[in-house]
Amino acid sequence: MNDWPDGRTDDNGSNRYGRGSAGAQPESARVMRQVRRGPAAPAPGQGAPPYGGGVPRQPSYVDGQGHDAGQGYDNGYDSGYNTGHVYGNGSGGPQGPGGDGTYAQRPAPNWRRRIKWTAITLVTALVVVSVGTYFWADSKLNRDVDLSKVIDRPETGEGTNYLIVGSDSRAGMSAEEKEKLHTGSAEGKRTDSMMILHTGDNGSTLISLPRDSDVTIPKFQGSESGKVYPASAQHVKLNAAYAKDGPTLLVRTIEAKTGLHIDHYVEIGFAGFAGIVDAVGGVEMDLDQGFKDKWSGADFKAGKQTLNGEQALAFVRTRHAFAASDLQRTKNQQKFLAALAHQVATPSTILNPFKLYPTMGAGLDSLIVDKDMSLWDLADMFWAMKGVTGGDGKSMNMPISGSSGGNLVWDEAKMKTLVNQLKNDEKVTVSGN
Repeated sequence: MNDWPDGRTDDNGSNRYGRGSAGAQPESARVMRQVRRGPAAPAPGQGAPPYGGGVPRQPSYVDGQGHDAGQGYDNGYDSGYNTGHVYGNGSGGPQGPGGDGTYAQRPAPNWRRRIKWTAITLVTALVVVSVGTYFWADSKLNRDVDLSKVIDRPETGEGTNYLIVGSDSRAGMSAEEKEKLHTGSAEGKRTDSMMILHTGDNGSTLISLPRDSDVTIPKFQGSESGKVYPASAQHVKLNAAYAKDGPTLLVRTIEAKTGLHIDHYVEIGFAGFAGIVDAVGGVEMDLDQGFKDKWSGADFKAGKQTLNGEQALAFVRTRHAFAASDLQRTKNQQKFLAALAHQVATPSTILNPFKLYPTMGAGLDSLIVDKDMSLWDLADMFWAMKGVTGGDGKSMNMPISGSSGGNLVWDEAKMKTLVNQLKNDEKVTVSGN
């Protein structure tokens, strides 16, 4: 009779499970690997053949590590496979034989470290973007005006005085753009608006200088030739000084007329002005009354409305539609600048790079400033103007006493008081027209 169930013989002739003894265990009752069993296998003489005959001792899995405790087996003997831990060291982790079936807890994340490195990354990115933006913006400034060519200048006072000029320059404009913006095609440049912005410790003051103001051209040094020209006794409009020899003669004429030192010069042309308005998506205005002007292209109704670049330019240039002419125009210019400044300074513009950078680009590309103007000076000017037009400072026209030959004559007494207050950075008490 064959000892093996399937008729095979045992070549070693040793005792194995399956022999026809009373204590033989069926195949299904064998101790299988990776299956946890209860008590150890029966000892010799208790129904199971003893170890021997060249058959290695089988692990009992009593301690969950693949061998009986105290038998001297170490981790080097089949420890990984006997425990079911292929990648383990035979120690019987929480998911191995003898474990409780639960996953080991991962160490808690070090949130302090994560927050620290996240903050460092954000700050670094912010610094890189800020520095990059600064140099990009600084490279766009056109520092073409040399105020060192202005002669016989008054002494510098307290605070800072900016001369802000809106010119009718058509440089870089196509014939279609000139027609669309109703600028005409006149050669050269003239000034449509002039303002002095004073900033200091006692608030800021914005003073509009009507372009029809009565002045005489003082002795000056030519901006191109360097030649010194004598003073003229002829009375002309203030914008004639700009038309004659540009920004430096305009500064020279204003300083001679007022005795106030101009620290910085800023100029913007037609195309640049319209470009800024379009870049911010238009500027909302609330007009007290409607008006039309064929010269500027203005055609407005009363009430709230959003002006695009073309409409905004028409609004600030219109004077023929008003009985007060240039004086009403300067008031409209201040009103529009207030609305524009608040539109630019809104979170929807500042926090949106797709709107902020086009706005900055449109403004910086079209600005002409003096050689000593920095971005910090430009930012100071902008925030001061925003504050003034928003009601935090004072805005006014230069006091006018009457007119002569179509020119507006300044009130000399009020003008001198105003200039002294600005020089000493005192609170302005003078009122304008």
